[in-house]
Amino acid sequence: MSRLLHAAAGPYAPPAPARELTVTAADGARIHVEAHGPGSAPAVVLAHGWVCSTAFWAAQVRALAADHRVVVYDQRGHGRSPANPACGTEALADDLEAVLSATLAPGERAVIAGHSMGGMTVMAAATRPAVREHAAAVLLCSTGSSRLVASSTVVPLGEGRVRTWLTRRILGSRAPLGPVTPLARRILKYGTMGPGSAPHMVDACARIVHACPRKVRHAWSEVLDLLDLDHGVRELTMPVEVVVGTADRLTPPVHARSLAAALPHCVGLTELSGVGHMTPVEAPELVTGKIRALAATHIPTARGERAVHAEESA
Repeated sequence: MSRLLHAAAGPYAPPAPARELTVTAADGARIHVEAHGPGSAPAVVLAHGWVCSTAFWAAQVRALAADHRVVVYDQRGHGRSPANPACGTEALADDLEAVLSATLAPGERAVIAGHSMGGMTVMAAATRPAVREHAAAVLLCSTGSSRLVASSTVVPLGEGRVRTWLTRRILGSRAPLGPVTPLARRILKYGTMGPGSAPHMVDACARIVHACPRKVRHAWSEVLDLLDLDHGVRELTMPVEVVVGTADRLTPPVHARSLAAALPHCVGLTELSGVGHMTPVEAPELVTGKIRALAATHIPTARGERAVHAEESA
């Protein structure tokens, strides 16, 4: 048994940041932020999901920080960001807007990638001035905009009131998760990951999830239960790409397909066979590649540097 908050070694061990800072949101919430990579490189901002932390993006940070400036932050109450009484989609939008304003220069463009609740954060902030100013493109991983509990297949029953009732009580449980044990790993794998997920992937996710305080877990479960961000999807007018695993029980592919249909400028929908809800961990190379491609295509600096390198090598 172990209470280690994240993987200590390997691809899912969080690298040391080049810079750490605390950003204050509009309501006074303090948000822990980390920056990796060269300060002048094209920027990427990563928003993690429910009961996770900056450690969730370790594989992407390791791969991208060589030639990108990667900004990761802990959602309020998660990781190193203190809990705050304000829980809701407007609070998530406040936090993202504060992070963008604090870490990007005026007019600087970035790719914003959100997983699960991180994707919902981007939807909630779609009309915020900082998102309009800074978002060159968006990647939405394993997320949805509404009807999350009713659509979840964590409970192996047909859709309906009984399944929704049971799912609501499982996801909203106040019970402590305790240390990471073999049984805990099996339960987490069933609920959040594909059947073929490697043990080190499951262990990395289990450590992150079990580190989330149960009061925070419960408070945000209620926000997700009542989520309705369909209007925010229609306001994401920048290029947006969507990724989902076909074995995702928390936000099944029906959500990704609905997002792709509603987005004004969807540039791709990728369904990963056999992959579960934790796509950045389960398919790290693919998710990293999507972020890198969006940056190369939609950030002016990245395009310019690519053209210069092409001329130099000619």
